[in-house]
Amino acid sequence: MRIVHTYFAVARGMTMGVRAACFDDAGRIFLVRHSYVPGWHMPGGGLERNEVAEEALVKELREEGNLKIIGRPKLIHVYFNTGASRRDHVLFYRVDVVQTAPRGPDREIVECGFFALDNLPQGTTEATYRRLAELAGEQEPAHIW
Repeated sequence: MRIVHTYFAVARGMTMGVRAACFDDAGRIFLVRHSYVPGWHMPGGGLERNEVAEEALVKELREEGNLKIIGRPKLIHVYFNTGASRRDHVLFYRVDVVQTAPRGPDREIVECGFFALDNLPQGTTEATYRRLAELAGEQEPAHIW
């Protein structure tokens, strides 16, 4: 069985990431602007080998925003992320958070912060707008990120 699993890992290799719509108690969403890709995005990142998705989510939110999840993350949908590769998937969550300390800029995160849904920063990505419309029930979840 191990040989079969090894074959499929090579022949059908897949990457997976997590991303979350993070809301504070005022209903604002947390967004980040990275140094290596344009636009404002919801925080997240890729799963490492042997990493559980919710553990990756906790780690990424802490690293990208000093965010702590309140309650349980709610898995919203699984997307095929063709923008990254032909084998990437994203687990999209909705979470309530608190920020444990301000998050200053570094080599990865240029800016970050909480924003009112009716006042998102210029440069917010189309994917972010689509995910927010899905969360609001304004459109059905797509299958492509």
